[in-house]
Amino acid sequence: MEETFSAIKSRQTTILRFAGTLLALVLLIFLLREQGWEDIQAAVKQIGGWRLALALLLMFISRMAVTGRWQVLLRSGGAQVTPIQSLQITLAGLFASNFLPTTIGGDVIRLAGAMRLKCDAAVSAASLIADRLVGMGGMLMMVPFGLPPLIQIRDIRDLIPTTNAVQISLAASPLGKLLYKSWERGKRILARLLSTLSLWLKEPRALLLALIFTWIHQLCLFGVLAISFRGMGENISFWLIGGLYSLVYLITLVPISINGYGLQEISMTLVFSRLGGTSLASSLTAALLFRTIMMLASLPGALFVPGLLSYSRQQPPKKTSQVSE
Repeated sequence: MEETFSAIKSRQTTILRFAGTLLALVLLIFLLREQGWEDIQAAVKQIGGWRLALALLLMFISRMAVTGRWQVLLRSGGAQVTPIQSLQITLAGLFASNFLPTTIGGDVIRLAGAMRLKCDAAVSAASLIADRLVGMGGMLMMVPFGLPPLIQIRDIRDLIPTTNAVQISLAASPLGKLLYKSWERGKRILARLLSTLSLWLKEPRALLLALIFTWIHQLCLFGVLAISFRGMGENISFWLIGGLYSLVYLITLVPISINGYGLQEISMTLVFSRLGGTSLASSLTAALLFRTIMMLASLPGALFVPGLLSYSRQQPPKKTSQVSE
């Protein structure tokens, strides 16, 4: 009976995420139609090839920092994994998160990779949770930089574009109720995950080093956005970019979309245009470029996915956190 209930609940969660992804993509299409592809193409050309190349380089450095963070946590937990092995597994996980179905999460790939290297299963799973929590902690540190413009918003509807199509779509959706339920569920999950940090609380140096890697990762992400906005002539400070992106990060934690598809682009567009003072066209272009560059940087992981994927299917399914970076 319990297994049947669990299967039903899992099916409902999957349906919810597909529905949320579809709704977010529909809203994104509305924004694209309202803005026009011509403006988006003109904005991309304005950025220039050298800026795009630099943004891609920063994203690759970000991937290295994410690898370093997990490597530190694995090694401090007693796992004998080399930096090259951690890099291969991390890239495979990032590729899975961006290109494979939602049932094959990036953490599942990373867990399979660690176990394939004969790492302790409990330590491997706990290291993934700690990795996500450290990443979340680093991003939360940036939230204060995005609060000043948010505090000035008196009505949440001020964040919504004035286009009728978008407003009607949002008004007709049950997202408000779903967001509340997801928020309550997220708080319960976070409370359980915090208990898994007991191993690394005894290793403060490892946690600090992991946090430093997180800061490097974040600075690279903010740099990608800063390059995009500067190229389009938008005058927005680097630290405000970091603060606003941290708000977008928190929004994408709500589990109503597959890997944040659509939800990240919509939230980034609205947050930066309404709170950051950038134009709607620039915000939308930056959001689309950010997703594209992130996917390009994860492509090398395709070389390592097949072996890890076949191994993960041989193992009993394990619940892992599907939290954004």
